[in-house]
Amino acid sequence: MIQEKRFMKATWQIMEQLLEVDRIDEALSGSLDIIVNTLESEAGAIWILDKKTDCLIPMFHIGPADISGVSVENGVGIEGVVTGTGKSVIVSDAANDPRFDGYVFDDFGLGTKSMICVPLNNLHDVIGCVEIVNKKDGTLYDDEELKICERMAALAAITIEEKGLFIDAGEEKEVLATLRNVTKEYPSGDGKIRVLNGINLDIYKNEFVVVLGESGCGKSTMMNIVGGMDSLTDGTLTVEGRDLSHPTEADLTRYRREFVGFIFQSYNLMPNLTAIENVRFIAEIVNDPMPPEEAIEKVRLTDRANNFPGQMSGGQQQRVSIARAIAKRPKLILADEPTAALDHSTSIEVLSVIEDIVKNQGATVLMVTHNSEIAKMADRVVKLRGGRIASIRKNVHPLHAEELVW
Repeated sequence: MIQEKRFMKATWQIMEQLLEVDRIDEALSGSLDIIVNTLESEAGAIWILDKKTDCLIPMFHIGPADISGVSVENGVGIEGVVTGTGKSVIVSDAANDPRFDGYVFDDFGLGTKSMICVPLNNLHDVIGCVEIVNKKDGTLYDDEELKICERMAALAAITIEEKGLFIDAGEEKEVLATLRNVTKEYPSGDGKIRVLNGINLDIYKNEFVVVLGESGCGKSTMMNIVGGMDSLTDGTLTVEGRDLSHPTEADLTRYRREFVGFIFQSYNLMPNLTAIENVRFIAEIVNDPMPPEEAIEKVRLTDRANNFPGQMSGGQQQRVSIARAIAKRPKLILADEPTAALDHSTSIEVLSVIEDIVKNQGATVLMVTHNSEIAKMADRVVKLRGGRIASIRKNVHPLHAEELVW
């Protein structure tokens, strides 16, 4: 009786998500979260069939494994078999199931033991599948749990059909940086505090990634490790195929100088230098910098180039810090709460500049923020909880900065 009530509550919650939310990506992601939590599972994914390639792409996934870059051929593996046949399955022993292809989750840090996989059937054909992996208590899935997954999948497919939304998996992106099983511990008294507890994440070239999570969840620590400002305790960090898990000080200096641009909440401008001089100071220490005048122009501050920081507003100072970052022509820009000290209109100005960097300058931006509204303009949204990745969502239709409201 208790389980029946729990499943009924979950069904109503999913109906509210799918039928009352305007953004289909948020609705699908929220519904997957409800199912994973209701079935007390370790992970889950919604796979969408890309008809151009006849491959399944994970549009939304929850759990410690980042499978964003994985694709599964239609008809291959559990996901492909369910999509190809349109029939649901319960897998009780994945390792010994001939349909199971372990590379989907297992190669990314999650050992698959059991799962439920159900098709997304619209009025015409199968458009993908919903997959739920590993009950946390180690028990097996049953027919009642299969039914609630099928209800969710049916509602999801109907919603996609009724809203007339086409989900395009997009072209495959090249990996820029990879974190595998990354942990970070700090000494505390006689013991240690673990801030990161096995991070698995791929960061792609020319994408905008927003990292969300409560204070203390490890957002800034993860970003600092990627930026070479902190070291990992265990695991691996690979950047463009180069292992930077335990770099020398010379390697770190070169990496930070030539590869990474930084945008801080507090701007970190030198008060005795003008805007153009702040940018020029950084440009002079790197090879092939962007001309400082061009960097200032890109952040729309040409008329303020000769002003000192104290003569500019907070938003203008933040744009100078962005100009300073892009002057290095970095492949990766790390932004730590860049709008936290700004009002809404000024934040939009700053975010518009960041949007332009990704779209027109080919850089990757990894932003840590508490503002979930900003996540709506990202290509992917990564949520951290307790030092682990809780979920990753791919935004189907990212908003423009000027469309954000808070």
